[in-house]
Amino acid sequence: MADPLLQANRLFCERERRVLFSDLDLLLNAGEVLQIEGANGSGKTTLLRILIGLSDAYEGEVLWRGQCIKSRRAEYQMNMHYLGHAAGIKAALTAEENLRWYAALSGQKVGDRVWDVLASVGLRGYEDTPCYTLSAGQQRRVNLARLYMLPKKIWILDEPFTAIDKSGVAAIEKLMSVQAEQGGAVIVTTHQDLSSVTNVRKVMLG
Repeated sequence: MADPLLQANRLFCERERRVLFSDLDLLLNAGEVLQIEGANGSGKTTLLRILIGLSDAYEGEVLWRGQCIKSRRAEYQMNMHYLGHAAGIKAALTAEENLRWYAALSGQKVGDRVWDVLASVGLRGYEDTPCYTLSAGQQRRVNLARLYMLPKKIWILDEPFTAIDKSGVAAIEKLMSVQAEQGGAVIVTTHQDLSSVTNVRKVMLG
């Protein structure tokens, strides 16, 4: 049996002398969507930062394909999309420039496909628009376009529906289902009902 894509064992984390979670185990297999729920301040974003390797303020271990993410950091990062609370774009660049810049960081060329990707997130006609002139929702869509553009095994999404309208929410839910159906996996923090998404498991913090 293949190793899980991502595994966390006996995670312990505290902030300002308050325990956020203790003895927390997580398992993420190909084809799954793991929904992290909990009240504000329960440690959802902190957990995601641990899982992507941005925080060392914890005890326990996080494994990518059975090995510690610290020892396979480069490989792990190349196989993972992380979308945080912020829009995650360079405001002075256009929507197209942002996506080409991101693709270059990943060592890939996207050619003319970048235009189709922006159309997929409802930004047709905004390709050459500097992102600082876009609305919060449009900026968020530029960031979400990365999911359409570069295939990666694991998506880790922190409140991806923020500032997104109803049609955008439906599009993201469909995208998560496709990711799972094609053998990828998703970890997402949201209070959104994901009943339309394929193969969802829930973990409650706090």
